[in-house]
Amino acid sequence: LHCALNMETVEMTSVSLKRPRSEDGVANADEIKRQKISEKSKTGNNSGQSVETVTEQPEKSLLEDTKNEIILTEEGEEQEDQELEDSDEDGDPESFADMMKHGLTESDVGITKFVSSHKGFSGILKERYSDFVVHEIGKDGRVSHLDDFSVPVDDEDPSEETFTVLSDEDKKRLEELQLFKNKETSVAIEVIEDSKEKRTIIHQAIKSLFPGLETKTEDRDGKKYIIAYHAAGKKALANPRKHSWPKSRGSYCHFVLYKENKDTMDAINVLSKFLRVKPNIFSYMGTKDKRAITVQEIAVLRITAQRLAHLNKCLMNFKLGNFSYKNHPLKLGELQGNHFTVVLRNITGTDDQIEQAMQSLRETGFINYYGMQRFGTTAVPTYQIGRAILQNNWNEVMDLILKPRPGAEKGYLVKCREEWAKTKDPAAALKKLPVKRCVEGQLLRGLSKYGMKNIISAFGIIPRNNRLMYIHSYQSFVWNNMVSQRIEEYGLKAVPGDLILKGGTAVHIGEGDVDNYTIHDVVMPLPGFDVVYPKHKIGEAYKEMLVADNLDINNMRHKIRDYSLSGAYRKIIIRPQNVNWEVVAYDDPRIPLFNTDLDKLQGKPLPVLPTDGKFRALKMAFSLPPSTYATMAIREVLKMDTSIKNQTQLNTTWLR
Repeated sequence: LHCALNMETVEMTSVSLKRPRSEDGVANADEIKRQKISEKSKTGNNSGQSVETVTEQPEKSLLEDTKNEIILTEEGEEQEDQELEDSDEDGDPESFADMMKHGLTESDVGITKFVSSHKGFSGILKERYSDFVVHEIGKDGRVSHLDDFSVPVDDEDPSEETFTVLSDEDKKRLEELQLFKNKETSVAIEVIEDSKEKRTIIHQAIKSLFPGLETKTEDRDGKKYIIAYHAAGKKALANPRKHSWPKSRGSYCHFVLYKENKDTMDAINVLSKFLRVKPNIFSYMGTKDKRAITVQEIAVLRITAQRLAHLNKCLMNFKLGNFSYKNHPLKLGELQGNHFTVVLRNITGTDDQIEQAMQSLRETGFINYYGMQRFGTTAVPTYQIGRAILQNNWNEVMDLILKPRPGAEKGYLVKCREEWAKTKDPAAALKKLPVKRCVEGQLLRGLSKYGMKNIISAFGIIPRNNRLMYIHSYQSFVWNNMVSQRIEEYGLKAVPGDLILKGGTAVHIGEGDVDNYTIHDVVMPLPGFDVVYPKHKIGEAYKEMLVADNLDINNMRHKIRDYSLSGAYRKIIIRPQNVNWEVVAYDDPRIPLFNTDLDKLQGKPLPVLPTDGKFRALKMAFSLPPSTYATMAIREVLKMDTSIKNQTQLNTTWLR
């Protein structure tokens, strides 16, 4: 296989969640002054827990080094796009903290409450390999691990020579033929050192590495040539070869994908490129974060384990293993959840504080807020675009996506926005974009194609999942705000009028049976046409919030079916399972504090840690159901704002 595509090296990003401290009652000059407003409202529940609201307003950002810079990359681009982005250095870079002044804080998206009563403390959550690891939990409750590189033995598999018999030049010509990139109808490959065995291997190599191509042998001027040609037109590429797959073998190869610093779709796009197949033959149960090490199950249609295993020699950021053949693909949402292993470094909490925080996480849990990543990182939050879609205000949708915005942006995006603001000419603005696959590029392409009077069709060029992300972000924004109000109003106990689920149906709690339920049973709705709302003050609050946004809670159907929201229910408190923790000492902030699956497979010894190091770290592990945010569990432990804006203003270090 051609291994020329270099995966980009991983930048290690650390985010410091610091609480400014004063010594001997005197504020240190290097510390950030802030106001802390805390309200404690007794909930009246049996445990006597209190709910604390903390609003932190740093008066000033005091970063020691204001020249730190980070390259924010568009995801889902191919290597050439990545290189364009990485080399883009137009203008003087602002410090990252300055750029993030325009970002969101937690309170901007309704995240304001905590459920535990312990005092918060500082820690550093480093989004780097060794500090944030996610293992998928399958529907059978089994945690995915990469622990076996062996390939199932199969007599039908081609020999290892299949992968080396074709030259890079041959592969390039075959790929261009396969993808209809030139006008050639066939490719001829001369058989050097002709023998029947050699010809068989070349036939096998072309058919297995380039699905959709057929081969035949021809004599030309006394020399043997293998001729590759299209089997059945363009459809052949979409449908991997059916006749070459043994009937006794399951049609889907399931494998465990271990990846570093890539999101799931990016990983599948890279695998597709190497295998020369379309991404839609892959299936998975859930997408995993980019800035983490993640381990999950993937299934692929009619690609052998042997071919997949060969990718381990080519790919830097991925490893594939635990291969098996099955008769079914994977379906989104079929997982039970994810198991997280997280290290918070340089913690300041006392042993008692940490014990109290972790016991509370285990026993009470955390508010099931949608995390900051749901709302975007730029000055235009995704929920604002979602709200405009629901309002049917398409000029506003176009404006929010394309208008100039302050803060962290690529130089070419800034130029594109400026051109748009100046000319309102989609073709002229599009010319400023070297990377056309970002949302801005897709919308401009749509406007060029359909014209400014048909924004709906232009917007429709953006992939469906990306379009729906905006309206789901608005639902999440409403839900976060309503849950904060619910906890403010009624605390941590179930009350009459709350909603609980019985067999998938939402039912109101009556006066008589309120003692049969706890806060852990209570759900709240994401707004939509197929949900009911609480029968207390919060039910009215939903209506008021949507009225303020020019939306009718009783009419959530949209004239465009895709944008009609049916709604859903979500538990307001999540109690993580399998919660474990330990405090460890260390001296070197860069050494990993535990071994990953790959470390274990490679036989790396466990890190040797000092008994009395310069720093302390909290190593925590817990399992969460799907669609819950580990950052919100960590927020509850530290009692800190998890937004990039807040953390950079407090103290951010970027390790380059």
